[in-house]
Amino acid sequence: MANTASALHILVADESKANDLLAQLEKGADFQELARKHSTCPSKRDGGSLGEFRKGDMVPAFDKVVFSGELLKPLGPVKTQFGYHLIKVLYRN
Repeated sequence: MANTASALHILVADESKANDLLAQLEKGADFQELARKHSTCPSKRDGGSLGEFRKGDMVPAFDKVVFSGELLKPLGPVKTQFGYHLIKVLYRN
């Protein structure tokens, strides 16, 4: 069972914006480019990179998707108290 992971994310305020960005990603848009343009998280400077983190470091809804969802495929939208996330899990260890 994985205890660490690395992921990119895009954080936006509303679900319709998240769904629009997800549709763009599914058509081949670059995840990091969309993060830089649209994310409200400071991680947007790094293309949405959250680096490596441990299971339990993120809020539960986010953590659940990262540690159980598919790798390298845009996932979401995932609602948390911060807004709506699109997540791309790079790896799990």
